[in-house]
Amino acid sequence: MLGNETSQIVAIGTDMKQFLAELFIWWHGQTLGTRLHTALHGQFVGEDEAGNRYFKSKKGDRRWVLYNGPAEASRIPSGWHGWMHHRTDITPVDKKYDARSWELPHKPNMTGTAHAYRPKGSMLNDQSRPDVTGDYDAWSPE
Repeated sequence: MLGNETSQIVAIGTDMKQFLAELFIWWHGQTLGTRLHTALHGQFVGEDEAGNRYFKSKKGDRRWVLYNGPAEASRIPSGWHGWMHHRTDITPVDKKYDARSWELPHKPNMTGTAHAYRPKGSMLNDQSRPDVTGDYDAWSPE
């Protein structure tokens, strides 16, 4: 009996945490305001393979995305990117979008992580800085 009550309290706490997150934390997904605006003014257009959901206003003049996870604009696939920026009115749902041979699959932005790009000479790179060649003379005031 006690285990059931405990699980109910945990569920309520989880729901409250989700509600507060929607109120204040925009970068982890939709906020309460976005949810309300989408319900009142949005028309569902489609969903991409990552689970991001795309909407347009009922008038058709505005377009937005509700991310499945953290809000990161680079997670929008190429086909949807064109639709989001009004370059085309045809969504990948209406017409199958075939990616070009040079389009690569999404990679998350690694800035600020241990996997971030660090060029040669960076203080955070383990490699030593390239040796200076004789083609450069440092400026010195006279």
